[in-house]
Amino acid sequence: MTDRVVPEPQRRRRRPTKQGVVLSAELIVDTAIRLIGRHGAEALTVRRLGAALGADPSAVYRYFHSTDDLLLAVADELIGRAQHDWRPTGDWRADLRAIGLRIHASYLAHPQAAILAAHRTTGRAHEIAAVEAILGVLRTAGFPDPEAVRIYHAFVDQSLGFAALDAATLALPSAAQNADLEVWQASYARLDAAEHPHIAATAHLLTADMRRSGYPYALDLLLDAAEARLRAAGG
Repeated sequence: MTDRVVPEPQRRRRRPTKQGVVLSAELIVDTAIRLIGRHGAEALTVRRLGAALGADPSAVYRYFHSTDDLLLAVADELIGRAQHDWRPTGDWRADLRAIGLRIHASYLAHPQAAILAAHRTTGRAHEIAAVEAILGVLRTAGFPDPEAVRIYHAFVDQSLGFAALDAATLALPSAAQNADLEVWQASYARLDAAEHPHIAATAHLLTADMRRSGYPYALDLLLDAAEARLRAAGG
């Protein structure tokens, strides 16, 4: 793609696409997420998008400068979906926990897109709203600004890091997912207790725990630490 983005008032097509719909940035982003889910990163091309939209591929130029521009829009859409209908309750810990779990769930709903998007910084409307909301929760709770920024940074990186890791697992073929899980039972659970006493003592727990995401527990650990720091600061 090249720099051919058309100003908003000029974007509407005079005629519907072959599917009978009028193109919009939102429709293109939704279609891109669907195609990435089916075909992975290689789906993010003008040709594939045009075919899926029932439009001339060049029409995508009217909305996005490049495939990277579109990818940033996809990333921002996933952030927006995580925030949909969220409202602060006034309980800072419950509010942050809800935001974190929403972020994680939004990315895991679209694992192929998450792999491409979780590490990107969009600077767009949904991301800006999320940054404002999280900092608002922390500052309203009484965290000093330097501490609020550090906790924000740790919180977001933890959420997105686990989202990317868990999404990468979900994006694997089911046979590979099952094979990875089976290692805990087939290998770790059979290690010699004399040589690996700590693994042997906890192998049954490891086998069970590795079947679920570590994110909710890690999130609670981070919130425990933040709460302790707030108490220490007299908040």
